Amino acid sequence: MLLILSFTASAVSISAAKKKPDASLLTLDRIFVKREFNARGYSHQWLKGSDYTRLENADGGGKNIVRYRGGREKGEVMVPATDLIPSGSTTPLEIGRYSWSKDRSLLLIYNNSKRVWRTNSRGDYWLLDRSSGELRKLGGDAPASSLMFAKISPDNRNVAYVRDNDIWVEDLIHHKVCRLTEKENNGVINGTFDWVYEEEFGIRDGFRWSPNGESIAFWQIDENPVRKHTMIDNLVGLYPKTIEFGYPKVGQQNAYCRIGVVSVKHAAVHWINTSSDLQNNYIARMDWADNSESLLIQKLNRLQNTNEVILATVHGVKSTQFVPPTINRTVRPFPREARTSTTTGKEAPGEHVILLEGDKAWVNVRDETHWINGGKQFTWTSERDGWRHIYLVNRDGGKPTRVSSGHMDVIRLLHVDEKAQLIYFIASPKNPAERYLYAVGIDGNNQRRITPASEKRGTHSYSISPDGKLAFVTSSNADTPPVTMLVSLPEHKQIRVVADNDSLKKKVAKLKHRPAQFIYVDVGKRQKLHARLLSPPNFDKKKKYPLLVYVYGEPAGSTVRDSWGRSSHMWHMMLAQQGYFVITIDNHGTAAPRGRAWRKSIYRRVGIDAPKEQAAAIKKLLKDRPYIDPKRVGVWGWSGGGSMSLNAIFKYPEIYSMAMAIAPVPNQRHYDTIYQERYMGLPGDNVEGYREGSPIHFAHQLDGDLLIVHGTADDNCHYQTFEKLVDKLIQHNKPFTMMAYPNRTHSIREGRNTTIHLFSLMTRFVQQHLPAGAK
Repeated sequence: MLLILSFTASAVSISAAKKKPDASLLTLDRIFVKREFNARGYSHQWLKGSDYTRLENADGGGKNIVRYRGGREKGEVMVPATDLIPSGSTTPLEIGRYSWSKDRSLLLIYNNSKRVWRTNSRGDYWLLDRSSGELRKLGGDAPASSLMFAKISPDNRNVAYVRDNDIWVEDLIHHKVCRLTEKENNGVINGTFDWVYEEEFGIRDGFRWSPNGESIAFWQIDENPVRKHTMIDNLVGLYPKTIEFGYPKVGQQNAYCRIGVVSVKHAAVHWINTSSDLQNNYIARMDWADNSESLLIQKLNRLQNTNEVILATVHGVKSTQFVPPTINRTVRPFPREARTSTTTGKEAPGEHVILLEGDKAWVNVRDETHWINGGKQFTWTSERDGWRHIYLVNRDGGKPTRVSSGHMDVIRLLHVDEKAQLIYFIASPKNPAERYLYAVGIDGNNQRRITPASEKRGTHSYSISPDGKLAFVTSSNADTPPVTMLVSLPEHKQIRVVADNDSLKKKVAKLKHRPAQFIYVDVGKRQKLHARLLSPPNFDKKKKYPLLVYVYGEPAGSTVRDSWGRSSHMWHMMLAQQGYFVITIDNHGTAAPRGRAWRKSIYRRVGIDAPKEQAAAIKKLLKDRPYIDPKRVGVWGWSGGGSMSLNAIFKYPEIYSMAMAIAPVPNQRHYDTIYQERYMGLPGDNVEGYREGSPIHFAHQLDGDLLIVHGTADDNCHYQTFEKLVDKLIQHNKPFTMMAYPNRTHSIREGRNTTIHLFSLMTRFVQQHLPAGAK
């Protein structure tokens, strides 16, 4: 028996050795379970000057906060993990995020966080006084994981945070907790935002300390007029649970929004007069205007084609009491005192419109204001000359002065080094798929590329130190994992490599694959679309292979990037190994750096022009590359890309024989006001555009294999729209495949094995309906 067991074990080991996984091949397990191809980054937090901190493992458990001075390779422990052990505990706090007081004597730690829509923005906060060593939890009697956006005041006297949709302040000397705002009902939100503001303007933290620490400016949202959307959680227990939240669909009522300033000492609120119509204007950005006396506010009209930049004086503004009038409906307007108009040309007292940004299509809201010259000017980006450039705006208004130049887009303004009189920004004048660092003098002279010319391709992202002397640069391309280096600026001299991803590079080097090709596809009328193409290794040009198109196509993003991709890119590489061509194309209207006309051409025609142009590109590709099989062309996308995939197979069945639509919006009338109206206008003014752009109206034309997937807890693109599409397909007796992921959100990633399950489903569908390999 022992001999037999020994022999059996040896046989098993020999068999296992024979079945050792092939390192040259990608698998779903390697990509989505083991995540072998996820790149390692270098997390850091700039402190002051050229110093930064990092979280590093402590010998006894927990994390030390380690300080690195300038370009030094060796750090010093600034806050040991032992200082972060609460009273009565033996283990250090887990650190989700941390921040410092201005003089770094106080450390604020955030942990035990819970998800609110997209991010974990509600949790617990702890404060460490580094001089006394006192560590205590903030919030008084607040329930666990109930505080949001805690910030230490500039004078170190208080900490403010949002709790239960109100702003609270905690005295750091006497430990007294005070509620600064008092919402009238559950529909009023102070210091944070409703669903649509968070999703479409990218803002969650809704309050700002004044530089002197005496006041707090904040957004107030009243979403009582907004109709509720309902989701059902069938997994919660014996009976299902309903979840309701305000979601303004196109053409419907928005929330009211206004800006208040509350005194920390007196808890008195002053309301800033920004509009006579608080429901049909958006306050997209607000912050202190480099002092404690005035605010810089960006106000958009509902169509979002006008941005009024308002300089509002805080002191001297008439205080208005928040008392609702007696009315015969549940929706309460804001008080009349807060309704002074600025849209008629008559500015409210204490207000001054210093810049008016307009566009025939829409204006973009960006976080690129940096005050310079003692608060007399600030930076601004605008497309007013046809390209996105940097401008300087005077505090008292007047015509903006352009700083950057050329037929190129400033992709992002990164840093202003006033001492060196330089502005750093990201651009890529020659190739829209790439990203490089540029600099220009504040006076508009000596614009130049900072990323070395030796870097001939790829994406280079930068994190610049407060003094502008150092930067972490992460460089990658579609075939090469990222490397992160510390460099000096402006000479871009390498100091050291901090993350090389060497082991990942070795894994990638063993893979069977062809380098990604970046090509232009001529779609006629002197228009060329940029594309990224993956090809099967060692394919035979005399044979024919299937093609899978990955698409997004909407104004909120682009897909043709020369950078190391996420798991979905590795999945595309896996399909290429199996004998597929995989392409992604940026059509007109995507957020590519190709000028204003390129991006805005899609206005009022989302879902109409893009699928037509994508189809034209595929026709051209089939003509130019006879080794791609015209009978095996499929398309897939997520969210807006899911909608595009539906439009593709419904409207162009002669091209696409298969489509996979993940979390799509089949009917644009069901999406939110801010996003859809920005690009399509109001539905009453563009009835035909909304109909033509919505794939549900063309479901009767389905003549191929369709997979539609949705999460039932998708708060963004609702499961309701999925069911409406399913019903429409049934009405037309169209065969299709569907998958509903219970209680999963728009990302369809919650729960054990969800991601691997989804991509396994997609892989089987592709293999079944677009058979792999040469024919």
